[in-house]
Amino acid sequence: MSSLLSQHKDRPCLRKSISSDSSPASSAATTRSLRHERLSRLNSSGSGFDGSNNTSTNHAESYFKRRENRLSARKKAEEETANNDYKKMYEKALSTNQRLKSRLETSKQELTVIQDQLQRAQKERPGDSSSDMLEAEKKESWSLKKRISDMEEQLKAKAELKMENQRLKDENGALIRVITKLSK
Repeated sequence: MSSLLSQHKDRPCLRKSISSDSSPASSAATTRSLRHERLSRLNSSGSGFDGSNNTSTNHAESYFKRRENRLSARKKAEEETANNDYKKMYEKALSTNQRLKSRLETSKQELTVIQDQLQRAQKERPGDSSSDMLEAEKKESWSLKKRISDMEEQLKAKAELKMENQRLKDENGALIRVITKLSK
């Protein structure tokens, strides 16, 4: 019997490491194969009496069934805890999303109100745009006045040049007459 207990003490660690690494479906298959392996070892290591072998097999089977039931109950409890954790996380994320959506909606409403106020303010103050136009017109009229004054100065200079040109023609004609009289 002590040999059976020593075998049982060695095997649960192996089973735990295998079941924690694998999926639940393969875990059940692994558990069954390990139980079958243990039972076959018990059957082969039993004493020569068939009655004692049968009793030890039944005892081992009931032990493994109880243990399997405890482990499955523990797994179910862990899964429920994990599901509750996921549910809590989901509810928390959902409430955060709803809070952010409401803040976004209020921000959008504030934005539309501000845009409306801006449009109304621009419509009420057409003087600003007309003052810009007046300023542009003032600049344009100033440049035009400057051009006009430049043209007037050019006209005066042109008139002076015409008069000087006429004077030079008259002098030239007088000189030509004097030269022609002298040459005769």
